[in-house]
Amino acid sequence: MLTITTDAATAIKGIVETADVEGAGLRIYAEPQNDSQASLEIALTPEPGQGDKVIDAEGATVYLEQNAADFLEDKQLDADVEGDQIRFSVTEQPPAV
Repeated sequence: MLTITTDAATAIKGIVETADVEGAGLRIYAEPQNDSQASLEIALTPEPGQGDKVIDAEGATVYLEQNAADFLEDKQLDADVEGDQIRFSVTEQPPAV
């Protein structure tokens, strides 16, 4: 399952608090590009889509569309925050200690 770093959780909570929408979360979904590729997209949504997996990490809620969840199964979501700019990144999960 996708893991979420503390920095990413803090960024997500900030986005959701700014929106002031009860129960909102960050939704990650796969957007088809052509026959064999897709890109990951994110959006603030008030609730999960049908079939979405829900992750709650340190109070940050993330909704994963099924195709995105499959791709992100062994990944980690991180965020780099500079001022009011947030850049999310996806990396391999670190090895278990």
